[in-house]
Amino acid sequence: MSKGNTYEEYREAGTIRISDDVVAVIAGLAASEVAGVAGMSGSGIAGSVSEMLGKKNLSKGVKVQVGDKQAAVDLNIIIEHGARIHEVAKAVQQNVRNAIANMTGLQVVEVNVHVQGVHFAVQKSEEAGKSK
Repeated sequence: MSKGNTYEEYREAGTIRISDDVVAVIAGLAASEVAGVAGMSGSGIAGSVSEMLGKKNLSKGVKVQVGDKQAAVDLNIIIEHGARIHEVAKAVQQNVRNAIANMTGLQVVEVNVHVQGVHFAVQKSEEAGKSK
């Protein structure tokens, strides 16, 4: 869990606590659902295209800051070659914002998308030629 941070809400029936890690997983899943996103990348320059991650660890490449009733998200993604980066990034922002708000009730104040690279699909005929 990220520094023990949680979203905590007190209600008549008790307390609701949502950890930063849960919000990060929601954000990572929502980002990976967007067409044109090839995968998530480790944060910063150290995270390279070779570190692309699948759905095994959806919080990789995601940093969240959760306050009392608000959240801010930073995502490091890799875009599919040929996709319109601006459109994909805007779609990621909207999908992440909606998913977090719907699942947690938090107000998402910002979703920062950092495009770390472009994924070029290798054609199967090229792969077959190299393995001979």
